[in-house]
Amino acid sequence: MSLAENIAAVPLFEGLSPEQSDTLARIARKTFFAKEERIFSEGDEGRGLHVIVSGRVKIFKLSPGGKEQILHIFGPGDPFGEIALFSGRTYPAHAEAHSDCEVLFFPRREFADCIAADPSLAFNMLAVLSQRLRKFAQLIEDLSLKEVPGRLAAYLLFLSHREGGRGRVTLEVTKGQLAALLGTIPETLSRILAKMSRQGLIAVNGGQIELLEVTALKALAEGETRLA
Repeated sequence: MSLAENIAAVPLFEGLSPEQSDTLARIARKTFFAKEERIFSEGDEGRGLHVIVSGRVKIFKLSPGGKEQILHIFGPGDPFGEIALFSGRTYPAHAEAHSDCEVLFFPRREFADCIAADPSLAFNMLAVLSQRLRKFAQLIEDLSLKEVPGRLAAYLLFLSHREGGRGRVTLEVTKGQLAALLGTIPETLSRILAKMSRQGLIAVNGGQIELLEVTALKALAEGETRLA
């Protein structure tokens, strides 16, 4: 695919005219990162916007003791580092290739010039980013205010929605990393997964999880029921 075709396929730029896609293609750079290669580090100068073409990118922070806390795992079509685009500040977290990946990079200054020349470029971006912020706010609430089974159910439903609601999700992190993301320990997570499987809510096959009883998982995620 050409750069313009890559750009036109990105949800963030949905609805742009061919001429607008061509404009962005003139400033975009396609970059490749190997698995575990650092894309940028927390505190680095915010140089611009990144959009994933293929593969996955991990966004995380490190504690003073070096403990990793995963914030997001982004996939094809997802933007990241957008705070640098609008604020010009430093990146607030680390970004690393979670798998081999291909990324479009839009330099901040050149992108700002494009928006100044054609403000309509920003309208759709703002709508998409607003929807994303609402989803993340809901996810943060789910992961911080619910008991661990409810957090896990909410996270599985979030993944299912992001993957098109097919009822089958792929875990993008190890179970240890997922436990940390949910604010628990791996042993507790394993017990909850086993209990959900025994009760017929899910079926686990390695990193693949099939959501067998979506209604029951929603009730668990919303705190209407508890895992027996």
